[in-house]
Amino acid sequence: MLFGDLWRREQLSLRDRSMITISALVMGGMTEQLPYHLRLALENGLQLEEIVEAITHLSFYVGWPRASSALEVAKDVIGKNK
Repeated sequence: MLFGDLWRREQLSLRDRSMITISALVMGGMTEQLPYHLRLALENGLQLEEIVEAITHLSFYVGWPRASSALEVAKDVIGKNK
């Protein structure tokens, strides 16, 4: 399976792959995919504060509307994981 094989390559950590994936999804405005990858990122060692900071940082590069939408999704996912 491509998804599993891609995520198991050793050149990047799962944590780094999660950060890259979240960044790509935010950039593309693909909020429907974010909940799964946000939960996966938490499992892969990212902290909630790091995820929020990364999305906030991205707002200057991808535009506030996309980042704001992503932060709303993150807030929902974070609320369900507490």
